This record gives sequence, C-alpha cells and structure tokens, in this order.
Amino acid sequence: MTRANPLRALRGATTASANTVEAIEAAVHELLDALAERNQLSGEQLLSITFSVTADLDACFPAAIARRRPGWGSVALLDCQQMAVAGDLPRCIRLLAHAWLEHPPRHAYLREATRLRPDLATSND
Repeated sequence: MTRANPLRALRGATTASANTVEAIEAAVHELLDALAERNQLSGEQLLSITFSVTADLDACFPAAIARRRPGWGSVALLDCQQMAVAGDLPRCIRLLAHAWLEHPPRHAYLREATRLRPDLATSND
C-alpha cells in the first residue's frame, strides 16, 4: 500500500511567460509533469499541494489546473498569494506538495525559477 511509505515534502517552482490562462496552464502542467516523472508520482500518493503565485499572476488558479489531472481528484489543493518581496522573481508559481514516497524527493525548479534554487534545479536533472 502506498501509505506504507514515509510522507515526504516536494518543492518546486516555475515561471509563466505571461499573465494569461494559457501561459499559467502551460507552466503548471510542465511543473506537475516534472514532479510526477522525477518521483514516479501518482495521484494516490499525493496528500496535498499548496501553490503560491506572485501578485502579478491572477488570470487563473493553479490548483484548478491540477484538479483536472487524471487520478488527482482526492488531492487537497490550495492556492495562495506569495509574500511580496522587492526584487522577487516575476510571474512565479511555487508549490509545496506532500506525498507518500519510498525514495527521497526529487524537486523541480524550471524555467526562470532555476535561479531560486540552482542546487536543486541542477541536481535533479
């Protein structure tokens, strides 16, 4: 059973090319695909995902995008606005996910968000 594995935290971030539904959807799909691939992750292993976005992204909710993924209907999803800090990366989507994984988590930092955690962005590829 999946829950025999330890509960682990996964981190990730990416950037959207614009504040449009299409650009945010593309960025969220790419980020979730990367996390799923790197961690052999299925929806039944996921407990929750919290998304945070910078204030310049308000065209749609990342959680609504994640909710449409096959098998992810029972995952607890939440959106919130990232704390505003001068000089922060624009159009950034971050996430914190909790999943039952056998192995240590492999985080995903994509696009311009690789600048946030270059140590994790390069060590996971």
